[in-house]
Amino acid sequence: MIVVLGLGNPGHSFAKSRHNVGFRCIDALARRYGIRLEERRRHVVLGHGDMGGVPVILAKPRTYMNRSGIAARYLLDRFHVDLEDLLVVYDDMDLPVHTIRLRAGGGTAGHRGIESVIAELGTQEFPRLKIGVGHPAERGDEVSYVLGPFTAEEAKAIEEPLERAVEAITWMIEYGLGSTMNRFN
Repeated sequence: MIVVLGLGNPGHSFAKSRHNVGFRCIDALARRYGIRLEERRRHVVLGHGDMGGVPVILAKPRTYMNRSGIAARYLLDRFHVDLEDLLVVYDDMDLPVHTIRLRAGGGTAGHRGIESVIAELGTQEFPRLKIGVGHPAERGDEVSYVLGPFTAEEAKAIEEPLERAVEAITWMIEYGLGSTMNRFN
């Protein structure tokens, strides 16, 4: 079983924010594979399904970004999966809008959601898929930037990397993380 956890903030006001591309990726996977995200738990909303013959759980935290680790811990404990079977999908300001990157582990790069996941799991060694959202023009404006919506041009541009993220996750489930990193990074 594979668990794919897309990070974001709950609520309508954050739905189109840069910080919610992890949620948007989960929604795109759910549409592609006919997985309904309708099971509501205290800390996550999730759906059970199948991707290429492999059972999957798609999940979005019901907590705010800086408490995403609670959802990750819940999913690992509930479904008894190993860390290598948890894929965390989230936004990355250090990557341009057209870019995705898969990693087997690593640091936080200042991302509060990943800081929470690492703190809760006690390790940095879990697979992650970063979706580039670009960087604000001025330093010190990072919080309002990630919580703000994409510009009209960025909103069009983000659709292509979201589609590539779905393809990468599909490939990873079938061929493994190493092969996926070679193909999509």
